[in-house]
Amino acid sequence: MEKKSSGSGVRLERRNILKLMATLPAAALAPVTPFASSVAMAMPQEAGAQNDAAVYQPKVFHPHELRTIRILSDMILPADERSCSASEAGVPEFIDGWLHVKQGNLLDEIRGGLTWLDMASNRSFQFDFADCSIQRQKQILDRIAYPEKAAPEDASAVVFFNSLRDLVVSGFFTSRQGIRDLPYVGNQPQQQWTGCPPQVRAKLGLVDS
Repeated sequence: MEKKSSGSGVRLERRNILKLMATLPAAALAPVTPFASSVAMAMPQEAGAQNDAAVYQPKVFHPHELRTIRILSDMILPADERSCSASEAGVPEFIDGWLHVKQGNLLDEIRGGLTWLDMASNRSFQFDFADCSIQRQKQILDRIAYPEKAAPEDASAVVFFNSLRDLVVSGFFTSRQGIRDLPYVGNQPQQQWTGCPPQVRAKLGLVDS
């Protein structure tokens, strides 16, 4: 499957994702830490390190579902000149491990969304979503990737895709590759601490007293 495309569609540039994350309140990003800790318990090996789909044994998804998750993950976060794709960072395995820990309604929502994709693809193109061309896959996702443009009958699929996109982004940016992509400078010894940089304080609206 193609990892890059110059056409329009659901692909999000990493820079735009980071800009979006920067505008969100801290509470909106709160799931990141429990994601990482829960998956660490569920997955003793980092999925991205083995990077071998044949070795990983899915915990909640069927092979066809996990294949679809891989395709969707790379459509949301493809490889670029800076870092690897979501699937290369082990995001599909992350999602499978996370949903194995959490279970509940979110798993039902994701699994239902995957079924919807196959049904919509078969109605339009007579193939499951994973077996369609990248152009046809984008046609299907364009129906649900933009909530303000989606038809009322696609509302449940819109919720599914929003949830999956959150999982993909959270999974990638808590992986080793994603942390390097940020780039994240925490968890490193510092010879000295000069305080929060002035430009960051200004962006946060903090004023020295």
